[in-house]
Amino acid sequence: MTPEPAAETPVDPARCPLCGEANGCAMAGASPSGGACWCASVTIAGDVLQRIPEEARRKACVCARCAEGAPRAEGPTVST
Repeated sequence: MTPEPAAETPVDPARCPLCGEANGCAMAGASPSGGACWCASVTIAGDVLQRIPEEARRKACVCARCAEGAPRAEGPTVST
């Protein structure tokens, strides 16, 4: 019998893929006004973007704290 592949955890577009906290993304519905997202006015360093897991890229935004490069206390649990 062949083992089944591990089920992927769905990406939550309202959570930061680096720390798991709310990301405040306007595109994910966090902004009641539906205006531009906070990230449209900041530059996020390439090393921060590289840390985003492949399965979350272009699906969930990092939070402002992670975008600034702040160290994370606890990251989301990712099963391998």
